[in-house]
Amino acid sequence: MTDDQSAAAKVSARDLFLGFLTVGVQGFGGVLPWARRMIVEERHWLSEVEFTDLLSLCQLLPGPNIVNLSIALGNRFAGPLGSLAAVTGLLAAPFAIVLALGMLYAAYGNSAALGGVFRNLGAAAAGLVLATAWKVAKPYIKRPEAIVVAAIAFVAVVGFGWPLVYVVLALAPISIAWVWRLAR
Repeated sequence: MTDDQSAAAKVSARDLFLGFLTVGVQGFGGVLPWARRMIVEERHWLSEVEFTDLLSLCQLLPGPNIVNLSIALGNRFAGPLGSLAAVTGLLAAPFAIVLALGMLYAAYGNSAALGGVFRNLGAAAAGLVLATAWKVAKPYIKRPEAIVVAAIAFVAVVGFGWPLVYVVLALAPISIAWVWRLAR
């Protein structure tokens, strides 16, 4: 039995639900950093590279990346029931919190103090996004082909303003061929 198979045998639908429920509570407003921490660093369900590869795939699919990730990971470890458990755990707490916050905002939305709270939360969320970007990119720092492809994508999207979908469609076959050639 491989390490991947032994890890899959140990992750139940209940584990997925509780893990993603925790992520949903901790990371309200930006769960990717918390999901990565839970999946890679705390529970060791995936390695850094496996997480980044799965996240890359999920970013290409329609819908929210983290929801796609929870469905794919749930299915990998516990089949359709695991997918349902993971996505339900992920969305249950934020759903309840949004309803409660909506009611509070309706009652106190004109408060000046509330505006300051939201500005400060935005800065904290930006910091988490930057930290997660670094952690996701770290396994690929020693791979020159990954750095070249990432740099080309960055320049194309940020420098030239090209739509991301066209950049991905152009770079995907190039990067696949490059990695395939290196593997041979």
